[in-house]
Amino acid sequence: MDAEAAKLIGAGLACSALIGAGIGIGNIFGSFLQGALRNPSAADGERGTMFIGFALAEATGLFGLLIAFIILFL
Repeated sequence: MDAEAAKLIGAGLACSALIGAGIGIGNIFGSFLQGALRNPSAADGERGTMFIGFALAEATGLFGLLIAFIILFL
């Protein structure tokens, strides 16, 4: 296996972090929506927590994508 093939395989594996980020974001928004429908008066208090969870889940995916770009272009 040459170095270029190894770089492509490594970048593809690094992008697998995006799968986890997508699942995490779906769980966050799904749970928020389920809770908001059960108790609408408490939804406003939980919105900030939802956005913090979204940002952390999205950041893990972006870090994986950043690592993939580093592997490919450096």
